[in-house]
Amino acid sequence: MNEFCQTSKNWANHNIQICRKIVQYLFLAVIVLIGVQFAFFVNQLEKGLLPTVTRPPGIEAFLPISSLISFKYWLVTGIFNPIHPSGLIIFLIILSTAILLKRGFCSWVCPFGLLTEYLNRLHRLIFRKDIQVPRWLDYPLRSLKYLLLFFFIWAIIIKMNVRDLDYFIYSPYNMVADIKMLHFFTDISALAFWVLVALLVLSILIRNFWCRYLCPYGALLGGLSFISVFKIHRNETTCTQCHQCTGTCPVDIKVHKTTGVISDECHGCLKCVAVCPEKDTLYISAAKRSGILNPLLYAAVICLLFIGGSVIGRWTGHWQTRISNYEYSFHIAHLDTPFYQHNRGQVPVYNKQAWMLMMERIKKSKGAWRRGQRLKDQKDNIK
Repeated sequence: MNEFCQTSKNWANHNIQICRKIVQYLFLAVIVLIGVQFAFFVNQLEKGLLPTVTRPPGIEAFLPISSLISFKYWLVTGIFNPIHPSGLIIFLIILSTAILLKRGFCSWVCPFGLLTEYLNRLHRLIFRKDIQVPRWLDYPLRSLKYLLLFFFIWAIIIKMNVRDLDYFIYSPYNMVADIKMLHFFTDISALAFWVLVALLVLSILIRNFWCRYLCPYGALLGGLSFISVFKIHRNETTCTQCHQCTGTCPVDIKVHKTTGVISDECHGCLKCVAVCPEKDTLYISAAKRSGILNPLLYAAVICLLFIGGSVIGRWTGHWQTRISNYEYSFHIAHLDTPFYQHNRGQVPVYNKQAWMLMMERIKKSKGAWRRGQRLKDQKDNIK
C-alpha cells in the first residue's frame, strides 16, 4: 500500500503541470461560455426583446469593485447584496483559495494568468532568454500593485460608511455595471485600446508585468497568502542544490535557498515541485514534513472550492440577481441617460426609495412602461 501511494505521488508530481493546464483550460472554457451567453443576453435586450437566454451569474466575477463594496456591506450589516450576489460569493471563494493554497487562483484559474504564461513564451522566443528587471527597479515596481490595493481599501473599506455602501449598491449605475463592463470591450474607447496595447507590449518585454507590478487582486491574494495553510517546503537533507526549482520559478523566487516558500509572489503553480529530481525534497504541506498534500489533491481542492461555493450560493439564494428581465429591459433603454453614469466612482444623486419603488412597479407590470412611460417623465421622482 505504501509503495502504491509513493508511486501515485511520483506520478502526480511528474504530471501536475499537465493537470494544471487542464484545469486552466476548463476554467477558460467556462469563462468564454459565460461571456458569450451574457453577450447574447445583452444583445437581445438592445434589440428591444425580452431575453430568451438566462443571464449567467458568473459574469459578476468581473465586477471586483462592486464585490469589494458588497463584501464590506455584508460584514457591517450581515446583508448579502441582492443586486450582484454571485459576485460576492465568487469573491469569497477567491479569498479562500489564498488562505488555503497561496495564490493558486492566479496560476490555476485566472485567465490573465494563462495569457501571461503564453506572453512569457513569446518573450523567450523573441529574446532567447529571460530578461530580468534589476532588483533596484523591481522592488519599487512591485509596490505599485499594493498602492492600487491600498487605494481601493481606503476608498471602500475605510472611507465608505453603511449609507454610502447602500446608496451605491442600489444605484442605477451598479444595476448595470455588468453591461457597462461588456460595453467597455465591445465599444472600447481609443484611450482604453491603447492602454491595453501598452500593457500587452510591456507584458511581452517584461515577464509577468501585469501580475507582478499592477494587479491589485494579486496584491490582495499575496497579502492573504502569508497566512496560507499550505506552503511549499524544501527538505535540506535531500536537496542537491541543482537549482532547477529556482530556474523554473516564473516569479524568480530563490526556492533552493529557503526551507519554506512564504513569498507573496508565489502563485502555487507547483512548477518547482514538478521539476525537482529528488524524491520528497520539494512538497506542499501544512507544516514541514507533516500534512503533505498530493499535487493532484491540490488541483481538486481548487476546483471543489469553486463548485462548492457556487452550490452553496444557489442553495442559500445568493446566486441569481434580483433584477428581473423587465427591469433590465428598462435599464438598457435608458443606459445613456445621466442616471446610469458615474463621476470618478461617485454615482449620481437619486432618491433610493422612489427608485426602488419604480423598479418594483416595472417588475410587476411586466414591461408596461414601454407603452409610453419613459424615464424622463419620472426623473423628478427619483432625484
